[in-house]
Amino acid sequence: MKFQYSKSFQMPTFFNFQVMTWALLLIFSLMLVSAGNAMAQNCNEKNYDYYVEVTNNTGYTIYYLYVSHEDDKNWGSDLLGNDVVPDGDQSTVYLCNYSSPTFDIKVEDEDGDTYTFYGIDVSSQDLTVNLSDLD
Repeated sequence: MKFQYSKSFQMPTFFNFQVMTWALLLIFSLMLVSAGNAMAQNCNEKNYDYYVEVTNNTGYTIYYLYVSHEDDKNWGSDLLGNDVVPDGDQSTVYLCNYSSPTFDIKVEDEDGDTYTFYGIDVSSQDLTVNLSDLD
C-alpha cells in the first residue's frame, strides 16, 4: 500500500485561529519585555528624571537599595545591582520614568537589617543612612 499525499488537506479553521492567537500574544509579550528592559537600561547619569545621593553611615555595607514611588505599594527591584555601598561611602542612584520626585527608599545591609525612609523628595534632599535609622 502506498501513502498518498493530498494537497487539499487543510487544518480546521478553529485550530489556525487558536495557533495564530497564541503566536501573536507571545510576540506582543516579548515586545513588551524588550521595551521594558530597554527603558530600564537607558537610566544612567546622562539620561534620568531624578537622582539621589545615598551616604552610608551605618557601620555596615549596604547591599540592596529599593525605591518605590510614593504612589506605589510595592518596592521596585534592587537599584544597586552588583554594586554595594561600603560604610562611609556614597552612591548616586538614578531614577527614570517618574513624573514627581517623592519616593520611599529602603536599604538593606550585609546583616539583612533594613532602613526605610518615606516621602523623600529627591529634588531637594539626599539621603544619609545612619545606624539610628534601623527599622
